[in-house]
Amino acid sequence: MKAIVQQFRVRQWTKNLVLFAGVIFAHQFLDGREMARAVIGFLAFCFLSSSVYALNDLVDLESDRVHPKKRHRPLPSGRIAPTTVWVLMILALAAGGALSISLGSRFVPVAAAYLALNVLYTMLLKRIVMVDVLSISIGFVLRAVAGVGLLTFPVDLSPWLLLCTFFLALFLAVGKRRHERVLLQDQAEQHRKILGEYPPELVDQLIPVVTAATVISYAIYTVSPATMDRVGGATLVYTVPFVVFGVFRYLYLIFRRMLGGSPSETLLTDLPTLANIVLWLGVVLWILYGRG
Repeated sequence: MKAIVQQFRVRQWTKNLVLFAGVIFAHQFLDGREMARAVIGFLAFCFLSSSVYALNDLVDLESDRVHPKKRHRPLPSGRIAPTTVWVLMILALAAGGALSISLGSRFVPVAAAYLALNVLYTMLLKRIVMVDVLSISIGFVLRAVAGVGLLTFPVDLSPWLLLCTFFLALFLAVGKRRHERVLLQDQAEQHRKILGEYPPELVDQLIPVVTAATVISYAIYTVSPATMDRVGGATLVYTVPFVVFGVFRYLYLIFRRMLGGSPSETLLTDLPTLANIVLWLGVVLWILYGRG
C-alpha cells in the first residue's frame, strides 16, 4: 500500500493547488458551493496528473534505474510491478475523467488539454530542448485556467496573473534542470539525453531572465487597473515582498544547498519557504476578505 501511495506521487499534488487561485481571486473563497467545486477540480487534476506520472514511470523505467534518487521509486526499485502501474494509471485516469465531467463543459476542455499536453510531454516534448521546460510552464497555466473554468459563473482572466503563473513555473523548471545537471554530472545524458543540452553555464544565464520576469509580472498584476478595481486599490502590492523572498529563497536552495530537484518536496520540507507561502496566502485572504 505504501508503494501504491508513492506511485501516485501524492506530494506532487501540491502543484494542483494552483486551481484554488480562481475561487480565491474571484472572491468566492467563502462560498461553500464554489469551494466544493474547487476541491473536486483539485482532485480531478490530482488523479489526471497521477495517471501521467504512472505513464512517465513506465516509459522511463530503464533510465530511472540509473538515477541516484529516482531509482528508489516503487517501479524502478521493483517494489511494484509494471502491470500494477498500468492498472493504477487506468483507475486514476477514469477517476480524473469522471470528476472533470461532473464540473461541466467549461472545465472539461481545459482538463483534456492538460492531459493531452502531459501525455505529449512524456512521449515527445521532454526530449526537445527548451520545449520541455516551456511545456511544464504551460501545464501550470492550464491549471490556473481550469481553476476559473470550474466556477459557476464566467470570470475574466487577468493576463498578468497568467504570465506570472507561466514565469514562476518556468523558473522552477529551469532550476530543476540545473539541479539535475549538477547532481548527475557526467551521467546526466545517460539518465536523460536532453540534459546534455542544458550545460550549467546555459542554465545560469536562463535563471536571471525568468527570475526577473516572475517578479515583474506579479508586481504588475498587483497594480494593474483590473486588479485594483477588483480588490479596491493597490493593496495587493504589499504581497510583493513575499514573492521576492520566495524566489530568492529558492535561488539560495539551488545554488547554496544544491536542492531544487523537486519543487513540491521543497514546499513541504523547507520551513522558511512553507512559512512564506502561508504568510503570503494569509495577507492575500485578509486583503480580499478581511477588510470589510
